[in-house]
Amino acid sequence: MKLNYMKHGWKRFGQKEWAARLSVGLSAACLLLSGCSTQKEQTGERSAPEQAAAADWELAKSSAFAPYPELVTYSLGKMTGADNSNMPEGDTYENNAYTRYLKNMINVQNDNLFEAREDQFNTNVEMGIATGNLPDVMIVSDQEVLQRMVKSGLVEDLTDCYEACASDRLKEIYASYGSDVLDCATYQGRLMALPETNIAEGPNLLWLRKDWMDQLGLEAPKTLDDAVEIIRAFIEEDPGNNGEGKTVGLVCDTVLAGGTGYSAEYLVDIIFACYDSYPRQWIRNEEGQVVYGSIQPETKEALACLCRLYQEGILDRNFLLRSSENIIDLIVDGICGSFFGPWWAPNNPLMEAVKADPSAQWEPYLIATDEDGTTSYRSQNPAYKYVVVRKGYEHPEIVFKIASVMFDYIRFEDPDNAEFVTYFQDNVDPTARPLSINVDYKDALDICYNSIRGAMEGTYPLENLEMLEKSYYDYCSAYLEDPDNATGEEWAAYASRIKACALISSRQCREVESLFFGETLTMSENWWKLEDLEKEAFLKIITGEEDIDYFDQFVKEWNQDSGAAITAEVRARLIGEGSY
Repeated sequence: MKLNYMKHGWKRFGQKEWAARLSVGLSAACLLLSGCSTQKEQTGERSAPEQAAAADWELAKSSAFAPYPELVTYSLGKMTGADNSNMPEGDTYENNAYTRYLKNMINVQNDNLFEAREDQFNTNVEMGIATGNLPDVMIVSDQEVLQRMVKSGLVEDLTDCYEACASDRLKEIYASYGSDVLDCATYQGRLMALPETNIAEGPNLLWLRKDWMDQLGLEAPKTLDDAVEIIRAFIEEDPGNNGEGKTVGLVCDTVLAGGTGYSAEYLVDIIFACYDSYPRQWIRNEEGQVVYGSIQPETKEALACLCRLYQEGILDRNFLLRSSENIIDLIVDGICGSFFGPWWAPNNPLMEAVKADPSAQWEPYLIATDEDGTTSYRSQNPAYKYVVVRKGYEHPEIVFKIASVMFDYIRFEDPDNAEFVTYFQDNVDPTARPLSINVDYKDALDICYNSIRGAMEGTYPLENLEMLEKSYYDYCSAYLEDPDNATGEEWAAYASRIKACALISSRQCREVESLFFGETLTMSENWWKLEDLEKEAFLKIITGEEDIDYFDQFVKEWNQDSGAAITAEVRARLIGEGSY
């Protein structure tokens, strides 16, 4: 993308950054005219080309979109995805639509020190920390690792880089979370990483086989009791023709509930929420005290409910033995017709299920948890992964320049770029990006839904859709034109971006604030033991190995085994008395 700066400067750089470019250029010109006598005395005379090059380097280091005058190569610890992140044949993690665009626009190129899927990637990160052999740029997957690297002096302070090289829109995106996201990466007032944002995703939905419901004459569920009776009918009346006793009930992951505030599939947070229970979250109780949700009386009630569902077979009797892959197989093969999942479940696993059986009609339903018909759910950790820069790397600002191009310029200034449109339509995974993260507005889901719906209804200008919105608009429109012959991708786009988002964008949802996502000193030493204790107790109660009163013994042990001390530390951190 070779642009004439005088012709395209306002569009490419924006008013603020174009002004900065002019300022640097004028300063360089003034230096040329003045003769730079002081500099000559101290460093010797510099030629006009040298001074111009220095000005270009200074501009690149102090603005989002100005290119480096020479190619800047950075070593990268690369988190990868399955199946080469679904990139087109021939594309690699060093040569794809993202890397080519970045090289053309700001003159940077990644040289991957290592590439690995998430579990192995985290192992590689730990090895790098232990040996000191770190790439210039890499992702860390949680706040505890970031905190450890900060304490060890392994990462660059990015405070000034953020101010200089994050685009105005990127700063606006972070500001949509208040201070929450940047605070997650801030230590003693200094920004030590570029945080990934975790958009507000609303409550999990109950996904059901609508074709099975129609076959049995069942109405849409509104409450948990309604859902239970539908699942019971699936099992007993076998609308999927699986054979007597072979249809599986509600599938469930053994972690039961989201641990750090992220949305995930096959969890039963909604069932807990029906009892005003929010396990694995730090919340406020009715007295206003900060408490750990897993040890509250409401959680005992929810576990008793799950035990009843397990005994009746409504909850999959073999859920302790299931892997995620096995659960997906049950859904794809038509053996299971129910699970809780987020709005994006059509992309995984339901797209595969619909491709395997085009007659399968999966629909999302919002299950009320409260007597007034609303659905309560816990808020999410506002930050997810973190991008760090190795201490001593010459160009720490590079991460904000890359992020500004990927999450601002490409989406909002170059929405018709054919290569990226193809990437979106072909469902290329975000791990194709050099920085395997996403940065978006907190209410991005509502923004996208309202834009697409408005464009489809003719109330929002089609030309105003940004790249992501336009790609989904095209697929949703194609699905509506011919649903019987739609592709799996077209169905998934409509089911997720329209049907699911319409439910969670309604005013029937109530967010319960999760208060703490960090790690205290005692947590760093003992939290894993408490998590094991909790998981074991919950599973024993649900499966009937222990009766419901075993919960009281678990709570006692949890408090004695450092839980009470951790609670005190969390409370101190939340009122600003603790240190990292």
